[in-house]
Amino acid sequence: MRYTIATLAMAALTMTAAPAAAQSAAPVPILPDAAVLDVVATGEVSRVPDIATIRAGVVTQSATAAAALADNAAKMDRVIASLRAAGVAPRDIMTANVNLSPQHRYVENQPPVITGYQATNTISVKFRDVAKSGTVLDALVKAGANQINGPEMSVDKPEAALDAARIEAIKQARARAARYAEAAGLRVDRIVAIGEAGEDRGNGPRPPVLYARAEMASDAPTRVLPGEVPISATVSVRFLLK
Repeated sequence: MRYTIATLAMAALTMTAAPAAAQSAAPVPILPDAAVLDVVATGEVSRVPDIATIRAGVVTQSATAAAALADNAAKMDRVIASLRAAGVAPRDIMTANVNLSPQHRYVENQPPVITGYQATNTISVKFRDVAKSGTVLDALVKAGANQINGPEMSVDKPEAALDAARIEAIKQARARAARYAEAAGLRVDRIVAIGEAGEDRGNGPRPPVLYARAEMASDAPTRVLPGEVPISATVSVRFLLK
């Protein structure tokens, strides 16, 4: 983060009357012995996530494109059926990607030869009960999913936590401004402007892709631990120092 202190020289201000529609906001008057301090600060709070989002895919290969797609569609139907049987609502199941690509054999000094086709269908699944998501992941693999990415943890309604982070950010900015003012032999008089620079709504990092085969699924259940996710807000605050 970068903080700048700019001392403003006194200037004669003249204003002429103008229609209300043509007038702009008047600048904040600065006293001749005043200085302006701009501070950027971030406030952060932690919350237990209540949403887990994963991507589950089915990858199939066949000699022809039609066969690869047909095999893939049949297996994906079973994956979706397993999700609905586990209580996942249709609104929480979304197609994320469908891909069909040829597979090649490469031989030196010869053009590549198509040996078959690979079809991939990936869905994004949102779990609103994080504690049960591990069990559903196991059911997905048994149903035919052989590509899993996630889970990504998040907070469903982060507004209250964001407000707490904003308050913390202002506190951080005030404390920092007081230290700068003291070092400069001044004091903080008041805030003249506040802006929100950005926010983090509590989406956890995306884990790497996990590949699995149904026949290799372990009898041990998959455990998904929610932990906590940070939720932050960054503000820019302009202080008047005297």
